[in-house]
Amino acid sequence: MAITYMTKEGYDRKMEELAYLESVKRPEISRAIAEARDKGDLSENAEYDAAKEAQGLLEMKIAQLKDLVANARIIDESKLTTDEIQLLNRVRMRNVDNGMEMEYTIVADSEANMREKKIGISTPIAHGLIGHKKGEIVEITVPAGVMRFEILEIGI
Repeated sequence: MAITYMTKEGYDRKMEELAYLESVKRPEISRAIAEARDKGDLSENAEYDAAKEAQGLLEMKIAQLKDLVANARIIDESKLTTDEIQLLNRVRMRNVDNGMEMEYTIVADSEANMREKKIGISTPIAHGLIGHKKGEIVEITVPAGVMRFEILEIGI
């Protein structure tokens, strides 16, 4: 798996989720499997099959999380600047064609959340903004075509 850059806060959230899955969810599923097994014939036991499937999905999620945190690199937020757009910058921009203003924070893909206006670095818009400066007009190719944005402000 590739290296994933994340904030300390994002890393801590992933570690909490991993601990919860291992210490709470894993024992719950083990109990459900034991209860279903106690009910007799496993060949026609839908509860047992469902519990075993849930266990498989949980173990896959745990393995993915372990892989993610093992390959995570914590970003030193004290070294962030606003000279040009980079990961963890908050960017206010205006769509040149329709005048609409928007503001996003560029984050690691694992921390992206549109409700919080956090876009993953691999998205076309974030990728197109990286390295540009305040006042520049940037053309970004998105699935709908080419969009032009004027960078109004870069913050942390």
